Amino acid sequence: TAFNSLNHDMTLTEFKFIWYMEYSHRMWGRVVGLAYVLPAAYFWRKGWLSRPMKGCVLALCGLVCFQGLLGWYMVKSGLEEKADSYDIPRVSQYRLAAHLGSALVLYSASLWTGLSLLLPRHQLPETHQLLRLRQFAHGTTALIFLTALSGAFVAGLDAGLVYNSFPKMGERWIPDDLLAFSPVLRNIFENPTTVQFDHRILGIASATAVTALYLFSRKIPLPRRTRMAVTSLLTVACMQ
Repeated sequence: TAFNSLNHDMTLTEFKFIWYMEYSHRMWGRVVGLAYVLPAAYFWRKGWLSRPMKGCVLALCGLVCFQGLLGWYMVKSGLEEKADSYDIPRVSQYRLAAHLGSALVLYSASLWTGLSLLLPRHQLPETHQLLRLRQFAHGTTALIFLTALSGAFVAGLDAGLVYNSFPKMGERWIPDDLLAFSPVLRNIFENPTTVQFDHRILGIASATAVTALYLFSRKIPLPRRTRMAVTSLLTVACMQ
């Protein structure tokens, strides 16, 4: 379907390029799965895992398998014939967002678990400012996660091609077709203009939240490691 409606002039060399990209992605995913499961089975058999760590390892291995299943489910949506559809063949933006979200959860959980084992937790006095900083950090994390998921919808709908000007979208701050679909809620997930608009707003909000988190952290006495983490977060946000 994709060849007939979109890429009918594709050469064999061009097809091989995208085929090997997809193949490499799948093989890399399987290598990641083995990198989880094989050492986990070895450590488990040796008796090196505590009871809480066993639960954590099972959860991480389950997430790896679930991630692979989601990837298959996502790709499958791009191969299905859609009745009365003459649009460009593409995977479901909902499944793409689920696949990306699952990957982010898996990566974050892996990193958190690894750092928890490698670095001892700082015993800091639970002051009001520290509690607020922790809550602010959690809120910023949720906002960044939501921004990344909205990026998956941009990719799934090719919404990045609709407007290529910034900060305005075309000649307007708020596009005319922002709420063109009915019902209104459908625009958030299926209208390319709305999806790009939301991603811009979320991106700006994330960058603002990270900057505010950094400035707030400067007012609190923090360990060197924590201060480095907050500074690195601001640096990466600026690069992004």
